[in-house]
Amino acid sequence: MRLSRIRGARLVAVAAVVTLGVAACSSGGKEATTEDSSGGGNAAGSSGYTVAFVTHETPGDTFWDKIKAGAQQAAKDTGVTLKYSNDPDAAKQAGLIQSAVDSKVNGIATTLVTPDALAGSVKAATDAKIPVVGLNSGIDQYKKLGALMYFGSDETVAGTAAGQRIAEAGGKHPLCVIQAAGSVALEARCAGVKSAVPGTENLQVNGADDGAVVSTLQAKLSQDKSIDYIVTLGAPIAVDALKAMEAAASKAKLITFDLNTEVAQNIQDGKIEFSIDQQPYVQGYLAVTSLYLYLKNGNDIGGGKPVLTGPSFVDKDNVATILPFTKKNTR
Repeated sequence: MRLSRIRGARLVAVAAVVTLGVAACSSGGKEATTEDSSGGGNAAGSSGYTVAFVTHETPGDTFWDKIKAGAQQAAKDTGVTLKYSNDPDAAKQAGLIQSAVDSKVNGIATTLVTPDALAGSVKAATDAKIPVVGLNSGIDQYKKLGALMYFGSDETVAGTAAGQRIAEAGGKHPLCVIQAAGSVALEARCAGVKSAVPGTENLQVNGADDGAVVSTLQAKLSQDKSIDYIVTLGAPIAVDALKAMEAAASKAKLITFDLNTEVAQNIQDGKIEFSIDQQPYVQGYLAVTSLYLYLKNGNDIGGGKPVLTGPSFVDKDNVATILPFTKKNTR
């Protein structure tokens, strides 16, 4: 699941210290603190608010760097103390949310990729009168869980739009590569593609192991030459797919969800047809800013509906404009 378009005026500033809790799957959500003194803005904590930012980030996935960058910039702009933590294991992510509740933060922004597993900890937050906003995953579940607002792409809409482009180009047998089991957002993307191209086939891979992704995909492409499009659901998986396509001598065309500098360069070089960008920078920025405005002024962004950050298409027609932004970690 992703966005990144907002770049507002920044206050000229003192150096900001943002508390970041970086938790990896192997540590089960253990926090590490880093200092961030880049850019302008208010001093961290000058608003008096502390926001916990909890995601299902898998270590090594560059997508999350953009979400964190947006959250960090919003924290600087609003004077919020930001506590970031992550774990791709659903139970451990729930534990991180519960820890945020126990530490009495002022607000919580969280991805809701596994809504059933996170329901109890989100309820603990709302029972404690801590406002929660969702981002990136869980667009159809956030209200039921009690989150006030949501920022992200409608993955069914995005998948359908991607499928329509494939159908218009004559694609008949796309292979949709799912890198994380149980993700409602990834499954929605593939379902959207299939709604436009009925011949779509799904392939499950282990997104935490690039070598395994390459070998699994290479084997599939070698076995089935009728595959004419490959749809990857994350930028790092697209890079793996390029390696697999070369090894299998596949003639399939490649499209991907999400964006990084390497993908943008490959679009410019003609190796990837296009990217469906959910603009993760904006997801992070809006999630933190919305909590600040809610706490300070009672604002509710979106009028009771999700705020969509995508899909935004990046292709040969606009990649030259967007490529420099990827190098700044904002696209």
